[in-house]
Amino acid sequence: MRVDVLGVGFDNMTMAEAVDAAAELLRADGAHYVVTPNPEIVEVCREQPQAMAAVNGADLVLPDGVGVVKGAAMLGTPLKEKTPGIEFAGHLMERMASEGKSLYLLGAKPGVAEEAGRRLTARYPGLKLAGTHDGYFQDDGPVVEDIRRSGADCVFVCLGAPKQELWMAKNGAATGARLLCGLGGSLDVFAGRVERAPEFWSKHGLEWFYRLCKEPRRIGRMMKLPLFLVHVKQEKRRRK
Repeated sequence: MRVDVLGVGFDNMTMAEAVDAAAELLRADGAHYVVTPNPEIVEVCREQPQAMAAVNGADLVLPDGVGVVKGAAMLGTPLKEKTPGIEFAGHLMERMASEGKSLYLLGAKPGVAEEAGRRLTARYPGLKLAGTHDGYFQDDGPVVEDIRRSGADCVFVCLGAPKQELWMAKNGAATGARLLCGLGGSLDVFAGRVERAPEFWSKHGLEWFYRLCKEPRRIGRMMKLPLFLVHVKQEKRRRK
């Protein structure tokens, strides 16, 4: 059973359980996809029915960040823990490397996916890089065909929300990959272009504030955080 947070159904799993579930999807027939919504994406889903459908249609819906976990607790339906997408991806790549699986990287500016690929294959010996493509494309067709030709087992789709969720819902099966994961700006981190928040900030649920200090232009997006909490409080009153 999923935990409903403002209409988005989250799978109630620990990080280890989420990685195990993803590994099972990699072994299963057909195409599957994983999404990692944070409060900002939940708010986007409330405004865009197509985004809500794409997110809830995922095989795994994991809470990225402490905001969703706190929101679920306020609603009386606690989640086990936060499962940040970039950490989930790291654990998944460890598993994939041990099994000799291949990965395709899609997204970011030209050159970023290639650099991320070089770093990741060095960090996770055994992980195979099937291919890369930047996020600056107009036509899905050639990208989908390139992924299919690559024979990738897994695709990290880093196009930003809700574009990546809609893209996976639409094109997942056509790529031939068994698992696609929507991971936002992760490629910039993997490529060393963006630094993750230090452990202290992440541990205390302040990663969002660290990123805001580093990138003040994100203030518009960050305003969805207090809006999310307002909506959670409204929903809590409604459920009583």
